[in-house]
Amino acid sequence: MVLGGVLVVTAFALLAEALSAIARGRAGSGYDTWIADLPRDLGARLWWALGDVTEPQFYKSPAAAVGLLAGAALAWWAGRRGHRWAGQAISYGSGLWPWVLGGASLSLLLSNLAFGWRLEEGWQPTFVPFVCVATAVVLVYGRGWHVLLTGAVLGAATTTPIAMILIDTVTGPVGLPSVVANTAAMSVGTAMSFLLCRVLPWMRRVPAPEQAPAPDSPPIPATRRTVLQDAMWTVRRVVTDFTETQFYANELASVGLLAGLTVAVVLDASSPAYGTGLVPQILLAQVLTSAIGVILWRRHYRAGGWVPTYISVVSVAPATVLAYGGALPASLVGAVAGAVLCPAIARPISARLPKDFHPFIGNTISMAVATSVIVPAVGLIPGVG
Repeated sequence: MVLGGVLVVTAFALLAEALSAIARGRAGSGYDTWIADLPRDLGARLWWALGDVTEPQFYKSPAAAVGLLAGAALAWWAGRRGHRWAGQAISYGSGLWPWVLGGASLSLLLSNLAFGWRLEEGWQPTFVPFVCVATAVVLVYGRGWHVLLTGAVLGAATTTPIAMILIDTVTGPVGLPSVVANTAAMSVGTAMSFLLCRVLPWMRRVPAPEQAPAPDSPPIPATRRTVLQDAMWTVRRVVTDFTETQFYANELASVGLLAGLTVAVVLDASSPAYGTGLVPQILLAQVLTSAIGVILWRRHYRAGGWVPTYISVVSVAPATVLAYGGALPASLVGAVAGAVLCPAIARPISARLPKDFHPFIGNTISMAVATSVIVPAVGLIPGVG
């Protein structure tokens, strides 16, 4: 596994260096212009909603979103036809990816329609419903328009306003990254939504709900693999982590995401990642935290086991990069700490959730807790923060 970790980190390091070279000396204000245009430009608002698709990865890029969705669609098509190159079965092999995409997209649209007026004040967490309630409801209750519509409405009605309130009253005033409020809102809003689903007469769980592997599944001994096979599995697992938060968990979707992000940097390096210019540093921190997590928690992956090693990829690692301006020591500490602590916090919580709650709630709780602890703590380390 270590060899695979080295290979995938090296590959991402080369990509990050190439993106740095592209962006070097090309100052711009793409993101600032985008924000300024939102109140009066419908096109900018639509572009914003598309960018929401990749905001969980901290990219906020329409081009990356197009790449992600194209890669996911290709994975779905290839998987349905049994092609081996389709990669890991999308959406955990549930066969529900079209319903997942439909529910999440509708919830995202409703979020932007209901709360987009606040964009006149600047950035808002309109993206939050895309990666929580609607998808979780579909994976627990199965296919059907009543399930899709219920999950979409509940997601937009709960998570976005909760995130806005938490940002205004908690994380903003105390100086915590907004990802803490966003993931806390995902946790609270999803729990509220599942409680409401219990009393909605049209919501009935399918006999065997399709969802992510049980987070507390005991490790199963693996068949012996060659060093090369082990390395390639590690590479694929790390790449898969980049689209786990959308519940896709597929290599082609991740490759599409990264290809789209590359195009975005080539077109306008000042637009992705909130105009910070820190896309290379974010990518390096993300691949490092994933690789460390996969290697550290490898025994739980054996023969079909699963661990939420993606958690830090979409919370602690990129949040640390942004908080400390991409400083290498801080980014390294954040990546390592996230890889170690995030699954350790999430697993016991997910294992104790009610059966009709999707276990990803433990993951979002872990994101909020770990980020609120690790990011400020990094600044207390001499020579790091």
